[in-house]
Amino acid sequence: MLDVAITGTGIVSAVGCNTRTYHQNLMAGETAIRQAPWADGQADRPSWWAIIRDFEPRDWMDDKVESGTDMFAQFALAASRQAIDQAGLGQIESERTGVVHGTSMGGTRALMRAQHLLDARGPTAIPRKTEIQIYPNMAASQIAMEYGIHGPSLTVTTACASSLDAIGTAAHMIASGRADVIIAGGTDGGLAQPGGTAEKGFVPALYYSSTLYGMVAPSNDPRRAMMPFDVKRSGIVVGEGSAMFVLERGDRARARGADILGYVRGYGSLADAYHPSSPEPSGRWEARAMQLALADAGMEAGQVDALIAHATGTPKGDTAEILAINAVHGRRPTPLPVASVKGHVGHSGASSGGMAVVTGLLGMREDRFLFTANTDEPDPAAEFDVVIKEPRRLAYGTLQVNAFGFGGQNASIVVTRN
Repeated sequence: MLDVAITGTGIVSAVGCNTRTYHQNLMAGETAIRQAPWADGQADRPSWWAIIRDFEPRDWMDDKVESGTDMFAQFALAASRQAIDQAGLGQIESERTGVVHGTSMGGTRALMRAQHLLDARGPTAIPRKTEIQIYPNMAASQIAMEYGIHGPSLTVTTACASSLDAIGTAAHMIASGRADVIIAGGTDGGLAQPGGTAEKGFVPALYYSSTLYGMVAPSNDPRRAMMPFDVKRSGIVVGEGSAMFVLERGDRARARGADILGYVRGYGSLADAYHPSSPEPSGRWEARAMQLALADAGMEAGQVDALIAHATGTPKGDTAEILAINAVHGRRPTPLPVASVKGHVGHSGASSGGMAVVTGLLGMREDRFLFTANTDEPDPAAEFDVVIKEPRRLAYGTLQVNAFGFGGQNASIVVTRN
């Protein structure tokens, strides 16, 4: 069992840019699924997106940093500052502190925009700092530069499993003695301008690609566009954001009297090795990742009190995860409560697992468990209790969180209150 304390959390999301607002809005049933800023009314193009509308880079960084970063790195800087401030680290021990950050796309927007400007106006229109905006490692690097961190600085790119892989990797680095404190989490998005508006004349190619690949639900109702574990599920709504954490040695956090939000106890990660975008249909490798996390924590499945699932709302993805959760947590005398954040905030890519951890930790303190927005008819194949309609009054001290990504990236972690 790992002894890695979580002493700080930070978030930038479509339902709030601090952890308290985010969690309260989830519990209140807020959903950020709205018309995409690039929507043009054509039926064959996606209409729904979960865009962040209340993020202002200048609230978190100076002009120089803003001009040298794509928005994904700006989201990560803002979430990291929240986490570090909450943790109350004081003077950072630079060589004993590290950063492990996960992202699927890095600065893809900056690259798409530069290509657009080149095509539209020629080479002189390309922003001078494009080169340093696009690299996926720039979020971790900017965090390290902001706080003078000289320990390990790593970037993991494991699609939608990235934030859980970052947390798990960081936790094991701390447990092995490579660092005492690590800022860890994941970020994706920032395709629109600050405020969630479209830039005149520029539509990011990714707005169209998700529809062309068949990922997006063909719904005229935003409340039916993302329905995790529902029998009527038909696809995703793209989201965005960042979830960041301060992880530190448990004995260190306790010795300094930190307000410990919870502990990372176990982590499992492996590959489906099946298909670029579809999970292995039986869910066997997703189940195995969950089992590895439990084994790492030294726990049996029956010790888990609740689970926040990946649950993308896609027919194939949810079917495989249902089978995986059934294999690990089915056949209980009382079915395991399970929920997903994606009906609220869309599929926020690399940050989605971290977003689940944030609300899970806060819910532990309140004895309230998240519910799955938009879902009203859970798939009867589930041998677990899909929490819908409203939060569940639940005293839970052990939570499992799943994140499964394109390329067969499967990750699961176990966190506890004590």
